[in-house]
Amino acid sequence: MHPSLTNFRSTWLFNLRGDVLAGITVALALIPEAIAFSIIADVDPMVGLYASFCIAVTIAFTGGRPGMISAATGAMALVMVTLVADHGLEYLLAATILTGFLQFIAGVLKLGRFITFVPHPVMLGFVNALAILIFQAQLPQFEGATWLMYALVGLTLVIIYGLPRLTRALPSALMGIVLVTALVFTTGWELKTVGDMGTITRTLPMFALPQVPFNLETLRIIFPYALTLAMVGMLESLLTAQLLDEMTDTRSDKNQEIRGQGIANAIAGCFGGMAGCAMIGQSVINVKSGGRGRLSALVAGIFLMVLILAFGDVVMRIPMAALVGVMIMVSVGTFNWNSLLQMRRVPVGDSVVMLSTVATVVYTHDLAKGVALGVALSAIIFGWRIARLKVVSELSEGTKNYRVSGQFFFATCTAFTESLTPLDDPDTVILDFGDSHIWDLSAVNAIARQREKYESLGKTLRVVGLNPESQKLVDRVGLGAPAGH
Repeated sequence: MHPSLTNFRSTWLFNLRGDVLAGITVALALIPEAIAFSIIADVDPMVGLYASFCIAVTIAFTGGRPGMISAATGAMALVMVTLVADHGLEYLLAATILTGFLQFIAGVLKLGRFITFVPHPVMLGFVNALAILIFQAQLPQFEGATWLMYALVGLTLVIIYGLPRLTRALPSALMGIVLVTALVFTTGWELKTVGDMGTITRTLPMFALPQVPFNLETLRIIFPYALTLAMVGMLESLLTAQLLDEMTDTRSDKNQEIRGQGIANAIAGCFGGMAGCAMIGQSVINVKSGGRGRLSALVAGIFLMVLILAFGDVVMRIPMAALVGVMIMVSVGTFNWNSLLQMRRVPVGDSVVMLSTVATVVYTHDLAKGVALGVALSAIIFGWRIARLKVVSELSEGTKNYRVSGQFFFATCTAFTESLTPLDDPDTVILDFGDSHIWDLSAVNAIARQREKYESLGKTLRVVGLNPESQKLVDRVGLGAPAGH
């Protein structure tokens, strides 16, 4: 068999039944979310639906994480609110295209590797906060609701968690939606439906460039929003990809994913859609429903448009109770419950980082701010933990030996300086860095200042024991006059 055909089968057809059924399930859940995110951004519901279709279909071919679902998202919609309010839809579409270009460039520059700088406690905080936000997003559906709403949400959850005990032939989330919808159709109960969230227009998206002036003033307006959208989209997509890597015990190409997200957003902007990124909730639904390959994302996008064009009236009558039940299942499944049990065993600093990330994301509804704070806190705590420098002195045959142990960088320079006694030391002093590592310019400067001080007193300061990396840094900077003198 030809290698290209073998590769096609291994990435597209190896899980045909599971990917198709999972994609159908995801498509049903995408509709109310796309409409809801459009409402958040204050644009027509079709803007979110077109975005979800274009991004899901495009990312199936261009993404680096098979089985991950990308579409219009709440995190991105929150960034768009001010832009739409101040300048309108056309500027949003222009910003969406620019977002795609920025993400593609980031992928070409291989910035995906920076996901490795996100510590595990931050990852846990991100996941747990997102689970809480998904749950909170369902609460407005219960405002003014009768007991019937609660009962049908409960019935949906019973089907979702009970059906797998009887059979795994069909995704339980899909069956929950189908059975509860059929029950409401049959009984004629009056309940809030998908149609109550916005009107669905039965038209295909059409290619059209944004109607904005192509000048520097437009760039000045859209660039800050596009940059923020690009960062939030990359962050959420990379963290979601890493989560799915762990869930499926597979690896994915993070840089290809960034490039793919960029291409998908650029295409979405050209077809009247808003910027989007990976959706952790829908991705979890996809994986838990059996989706593993690229086909699941393609089916989700295509079936979403089929539902809109052919069954728009039926889709608008799906009770929100069924979809709320599915999203509560996603929330419960997304939350890492073990992280709560492990809090007594892990270092206090890690628990603080996780809880701070959760609190920030839940309070601001901004994943980027929460993760940024978590990473910053982790860096500070890490720096505090390693800022331990030990200097032991020994006098031997008229020579003072200082043996330095630990990490030598800006945070330990004061401890190093305070350990030396130039006025009381003999004429020959040796600094032994055999058990230390010099990390930065501050450390080299600290050595240079001490050397200068000893020389001003007519004494000799020798530096020995540097490892290759430290020696290379010292040679490059030099131990002459300290930088800044």
